[in-house]
Amino acid sequence: MTLDSLVELSDEEKLYILQRFDQFRQWRSLDEKRYCLVCGEIITGREIRVIRETSGKEPQRVTCPTEGCDAIPWEWAQPTDDVLIKIAMVELECRHLRLITRAGRALRSSTHKKTGTRSAETRPEPPFG
Repeated sequence: MTLDSLVELSDEEKLYILQRFDQFRQWRSLDEKRYCLVCGEIITGREIRVIRETSGKEPQRVTCPTEGCDAIPWEWAQPTDDVLIKIAMVELECRHLRLITRAGRALRSSTHKKTGTRSAETRPEPPFG
């Protein structure tokens, strides 16, 4: 069984590795961005992980840097304006949903406090006490 390890590279070496391993898109700079179709994150060439077997000298693969995501180059897309707009829309919808959820919780909490206090004050005594 062989173990994998991250490879430390200079910027020039990393760019060369990305150009070699990503047969689907051209890399001109480590600052270029890609959209990971697996985890939905925007990643840069600087962040991408370069991995090799500990027994080997040459890098064997490059993967998405997002924790828990092992996507490889064919699963990354150029973040076109359409992709960036869709990402922004999804993020906006998520924020909106979180705000609605918080407002609902606050309203329920407020209602429970009010009804709990009111019901104790206005509760009639049992008729056969």
